[in-house]
Amino acid sequence: MNRRYFLRTAAAVAALTAAEVAPWQAMNALAREVEDFVRGPSVKDHPLRQVSKHVWMIYSPDGFPTPENQGMMCNITFVNSPKGLIVVDSGASVQIGEMAIRQLQKTLRKPVIALINTHYHGDHWLGNDAFAAAYKDLPIYAHPGTIKEIQGVQGNLWRTLMEQWTNQATMGTRVVPPSLALEHGSELSFGDLTLRIHHYGKAHTPYDLCVEVVEDKLTCVGDVAMDRRIANMDDGSFVGTFRTYDELQKNAGSTIWLPGHGKPGAKVLQWNRELFEGIYQPCEQAVKEGLPLAEAKALVLKDPRVVGRTGDTKGFEANIGKYVSLAYLEAEAAGF
Repeated sequence: MNRRYFLRTAAAVAALTAAEVAPWQAMNALAREVEDFVRGPSVKDHPLRQVSKHVWMIYSPDGFPTPENQGMMCNITFVNSPKGLIVVDSGASVQIGEMAIRQLQKTLRKPVIALINTHYHGDHWLGNDAFAAAYKDLPIYAHPGTIKEIQGVQGNLWRTLMEQWTNQATMGTRVVPPSLALEHGSELSFGDLTLRIHHYGKAHTPYDLCVEVVEDKLTCVGDVAMDRRIANMDDGSFVGTFRTYDELQKNAGSTIWLPGHGKPGAKVLQWNRELFEGIYQPCEQAVKEGLPLAEAKALVLKDPRVVGRTGDTKGFEANIGKYVSLAYLEAEAAGF
């Protein structure tokens, strides 16, 4: 055991001992102080990859958080502007954010001047802590609804969930919410580079932002679309997702779609649309015919748009039942 770890552990134990006789009203503050002593381990370096003229990313090959990957499950994107670097989604922990900063310092060697969170799921914003600590007065942007959610229940909920899923590897991460609002149609200019914001209502969540790098014909779509991963639709809408795809393809002018999970490419939206249509449309048919959920699931699992993706879609077996249920409920609600 190294000396630094021993001292941190001893301090934490002493604080916990003192807590036994402390007034209850001081417990929350004490817990926060103890957590400062207990930090998860550093995350191994993941290299930067260049995607287009101005866009770089740290690619995450894993689709879900585990103790082994320490929560490294979400792509982190960087836009290299004449003014400095803009981060789109910061990762799932302070340790992941610190790893990303190490890569920037080795490769691009520019300051981070802005950060955008695409939505309120914690794998996309818990790394804000590292960037806010490294870059003083860093502006952090998101949709107004996302800001409210992270400042409210979602902030501490996601911090706790990530600690549980990674066996405490993300310990020490503080909730650092975004504070500056971006709406549909907002534009941020950085020299001769423009970021245009797209929001078309409820898709993956009610407040998803897609960030178009206009000059590169590239759009960061967050979790509105994924590559080879079945998206979490607990907070979303299948119909809203289809509408978002239509609007992005009509308005964004992009040839590269960079997802929060998986590899960027020209067919990311198409791949997701086909999978989601293969889930939603059989459920819609089942509702119209008065068939129960079990028969709707059977129709989905026979649909060629779904069958062709079972083998190479992360999380398929564990999640397909739940997402069929969500699609069925949404189709039922649409029928009333």
